[in-house]
Amino acid sequence: MLLITNWLCVRIGVLQEMLTSNDSIRVRMRLVAVFFVFSFCALFYRLYIVQIQRHDELYQKARNQYTAKKTEAGKRGEIFDCNGNLLVGNIPCDDISVDPWIVGDSVTCRKVAAMFAKYLKLDFQEVYGKLMRKTRKVKGKDGKEIVRRNRYAVIAREVSIDVSTKLKRIIKANEFAGIFFREKYARYYPKKNLLSNVLGFTNVNHGEVIAVLGVEKFFNKQMSSSKSVLRFERARDGRPLIYGERESIKARNGLNVYLTISEPLQSILEEELDKMVAEWKPAAAYAILADPKTGNILAMAQRPSFNPNDRRSMDPKAWRNRICADYFEPGSTMKPIAISGAIDYGVVTPDTKFNCEKGRWKYGGKILRDAHPMEILTVGQILAKSSNIGTAKIALLMGEKRLYRTLRKFGFGAYTGIPLKPETRGALRPVDRWDTLSITRFPIGQGVGTSPLQMVRAYCALADHGRLRKLRLVDRIEDNQTGLIIKNPIQKPLQVFHNPATWDKIIDMMCLVTEAGGTARRVAIEGYEIAGKTGTSQKFINGAYSHKKYIASFIGFMPAHDPELVLLVAADEPHGSIYGGRVAGPTFRNIALRSLRYLNIKPNPALMKEGKKR
Repeated sequence: MLLITNWLCVRIGVLQEMLTSNDSIRVRMRLVAVFFVFSFCALFYRLYIVQIQRHDELYQKARNQYTAKKTEAGKRGEIFDCNGNLLVGNIPCDDISVDPWIVGDSVTCRKVAAMFAKYLKLDFQEVYGKLMRKTRKVKGKDGKEIVRRNRYAVIAREVSIDVSTKLKRIIKANEFAGIFFREKYARYYPKKNLLSNVLGFTNVNHGEVIAVLGVEKFFNKQMSSSKSVLRFERARDGRPLIYGERESIKARNGLNVYLTISEPLQSILEEELDKMVAEWKPAAAYAILADPKTGNILAMAQRPSFNPNDRRSMDPKAWRNRICADYFEPGSTMKPIAISGAIDYGVVTPDTKFNCEKGRWKYGGKILRDAHPMEILTVGQILAKSSNIGTAKIALLMGEKRLYRTLRKFGFGAYTGIPLKPETRGALRPVDRWDTLSITRFPIGQGVGTSPLQMVRAYCALADHGRLRKLRLVDRIEDNQTGLIIKNPIQKPLQVFHNPATWDKIIDMMCLVTEAGGTARRVAIEGYEIAGKTGTSQKFINGAYSHKKYIASFIGFMPAHDPELVLLVAADEPHGSIYGGRVAGPTFRNIALRSLRYLNIKPNPALMKEGKKR
């Protein structure tokens, strides 16, 4: 009995252990099941995040790991004259860079540096230093410096194709490594100094083109190109995969700009301007040739100038475009403008006489003088002999408001419309700011400031029957890829004269200037009538008019009664003479004669006969 009882107890204990063990297994099974459920949910959530919520972001990150992007700029727009002659273009060239880590040891670096120094005219030590700089320090996210491999250094930019071809042959023969050539286009100015102050130039900063001045800057947006983009799949060494995906966007070239400038006329003007500078050695000089019937600028130049291809020798003082940015007191070249207003208002006729006071006249407490003593002169003689006193008396008859209105109608105190910056508006005070002397000084070109372009615009109006137009420097803009042409239309003119007869009268008087007894006999050209005016203006320096520094000028148009050309020539502070007829007159004549012949404008046979009789 005792044995049976013991056996039952043992069995019951075993059974209890078994029951306890089964409960544990169930719990564990449940825990495992819960774990797997949560793991699956977490995995599913992660897949949702990766595949759906952050799919685009992560896909792009992964794509960036094995894709590369290469960009290249298209061609910048070029600049041409009115006949399609290239003034500013692009030439192929190479930027040369190296991977210092790949180039090699110091011996190889010396050989490579010697090669670059010889063919690129570079300093050996500077190049050698770049090649030996194998590491570089950069700041990490925490601001601490990190040393990294130096994998890129620029050796030279815009290397000509001839030189880069020689270098490539030498590199291949010597098995140099880690040297790279990047093809591009460089700005090129084939005419060198010709029209340089108008065209301007560009610089390159970190691969970006920076337009500095002139037409290059004003039309930078139109001439700028877009960049081509090539995306490709690459291997670990960076080389494109043969069967990888490729995506490309073509570059758009910049638009071409066609000027109203005529290169042959520009060459004539600059050649003669250089002769004047050589003879009279002025501090500055400028000349402008225009078509009065359209407002087209056919040629314009100034001295000093510069060669945009040679940046090392460029003087920043020569960059400024004085023709449109600076203003000066025009002197006697203002007299035809004022007198034409007096005739148009009916205040005087060409035969009205004035007492010129023997060259000395007191008005408003100040003495006004003429260059030579003169007594009774007609209005025509006053203009021909350039009498300050006679012109001042004519202006007094006009009155302040009429004189001011005349000057404003001829465009003084306003922009010319030329596409160059900066441009001055000149200096013309409103009537309520005039003093007692203003009415006697403004008509003789003192106290009023004009730019050379403003004066040319005013004389274009005089030449074209009193029709004032905006000046044109750009004829059209073209897209050579699509053929699109954007024309710059000729502006509708504003009529300056009320009386149509005014034009004939003022032209006849202006022709007297270049005839016997006038101030510009040196300007006369056989067979052509020239209407014009000399200018000898004192420079206003430190609050007073200088008796040593002058601007000598001549401006006129030809043929006088059917004008095709308006021309201004000026010398700022010439040495040896101060008179416009002597300094600027002969240069005006030479430019005018050569231009008339180039344009095939025939002389008047009747005038040729008159010349022979004389």
